[in-house]
Amino acid sequence: MTPVREYRWTFLNQESSENSSPLNGEVVKKLSDELTVSPLLAEILVRRGMDSFESARAFFRPSLDNLHDPFLMDTMRQAVDRILRALDAKEKILVYGDYDVDGTSGTALLWTFLKSIHADVQYFIPDRIKDGYGLSNVGIERAKELGVTLLIAVDCGITAVSQVELARSLNIDVIICDHHEPGDPLPNAYAILDPLKPSCNYPYKPLCGCSVGFKLIQALSQQEVIRLILSENEEHSLYSTMVKLGLELINTNPRPGIRALIETSGLKPGRITAGQIVFVLAPRINAVGRLGNAMRAVELLTCDSYERALELAQVFEEENRNRRKIDEDTFLEAQSIVEQYLDIDNEGAIILHQETWHPGVIGIVASRLVERYYRPTIMMTTVDGVAKGSARSVAGFDIYQALKRCEDTIKQFGGHKYAAGLSVEIDRLDEFKEAFNLVAKELLTEELLTPEIKIDSEIPLTELTPKFVRILSQFAPFGPGNMRPVFVARGVEVYGTPRIVGNNHLRFKIRTNGHVFDAIGFNLGNLMSRVSAGRKDLSLAFSLDEGEFAGETFPQLKIRDLK
Repeated sequence: MTPVREYRWTFLNQESSENSSPLNGEVVKKLSDELTVSPLLAEILVRRGMDSFESARAFFRPSLDNLHDPFLMDTMRQAVDRILRALDAKEKILVYGDYDVDGTSGTALLWTFLKSIHADVQYFIPDRIKDGYGLSNVGIERAKELGVTLLIAVDCGITAVSQVELARSLNIDVIICDHHEPGDPLPNAYAILDPLKPSCNYPYKPLCGCSVGFKLIQALSQQEVIRLILSENEEHSLYSTMVKLGLELINTNPRPGIRALIETSGLKPGRITAGQIVFVLAPRINAVGRLGNAMRAVELLTCDSYERALELAQVFEEENRNRRKIDEDTFLEAQSIVEQYLDIDNEGAIILHQETWHPGVIGIVASRLVERYYRPTIMMTTVDGVAKGSARSVAGFDIYQALKRCEDTIKQFGGHKYAAGLSVEIDRLDEFKEAFNLVAKELLTEELLTPEIKIDSEIPLTELTPKFVRILSQFAPFGPGNMRPVFVARGVEVYGTPRIVGNNHLRFKIRTNGHVFDAIGFNLGNLMSRVSAGRKDLSLAFSLDEGEFAGETFPQLKIRDLK
């Protein structure tokens, strides 16, 4: 059973909180009145930057007009001009993507757009095992064999210094669309689109690789010559911009590949949520790249035939089942090693290496180990005589910078603040482990090792009316920058008999002032002792979902923690 973990509750709406600042009460009241919403909801909006009727309307009713100018991204003009020149000269273009869901989606998006404006374009996704991660010499040599003179890298390339030099020597220009942390020096590419690049003034930094590709499409679409081509095709659309507009498109007019994925995964068409994309659809797209050839992912996403898409989606379903089996076996083995051989309380990080582990699942397993033990975790296997792996972190610990501090022991690395990939020579593994653990012990404070739950507000449960829940649901889709609001209710009475359901999920009812609410805590079965029947002193940290019964909506409490 998962060990009981204590969380820090940080209240964002308390002026004493070091993570918050006082709100202007008049602004909150004015917004509450103008939107006819509760002051509590208005307060959450103001804290998230929606402090006027106009900004709140843009939040609830987003449009393409709200997007940032793509030319705020450094070297965007060079990238656009180079593609226009390639179109005019009918040059061969190759879209080269990473093998995960971000890279394959970005490749599909950019290839589909370039194809629609009559470009001579192909795509390539490297094989995880044969070709390795990112822009490789093998991939560039294949591009040369195809006669390519312009290569556009999606979700990779920002650290490919030697590979870009090879491309240049073969008279191939490279445009990089990436979102990973830049190294030093940068590749000598024709253009580098990456919001994290020091010289880039693009205002929104946490773009994914696919989004950077989209910004390139947005910039191209503003060119007069491209507009003329697009006007010939009335069906062409740029709706896949932000999650909300993308969800509307998926739920009203999905491409054949997405429709087939929805059907084979058992979801309900027309009611797809962001959470279902993250936890149901995306893993299936990822699975084919983790266990085999990720080119199939791009084929599915760009497929025009529903029959062919359905064939591919059924393969994805099988691959995902296989991936989950390998994932679970690897997790159990890794967990056993941790329990038997590591002193978690005294280790700065969890660093594991087994040469038989499948490289396609070690990133997932690393994330699961972080969730279980709340320590930065690196899982490694052996590929071509080199230890290669994935690193995952805890909130507040920049694992990319931690790796950078011991880069003299690392063959190659790259990634983000909370996730990275790396390779280490086998005979330097112990040296690397020691170096990384020293960095982790130095930087990891007791506070960082105590996971935090950020609370938007304390709330009386009587305020959870159908209207409140309905308006709160319109805050969706949730994600970084707009996380699902979390509330705290105190002095709650446990009503009836709590029980464990499914795989260690805690289900119970609570009562306050005659109102009874359903509550479920996923993977919180280990907190069963805190919800003994009849107790009246429970404090809940929870988020809200909307349920429906007999045509009436009601709130469902998703428990995050209990005290």
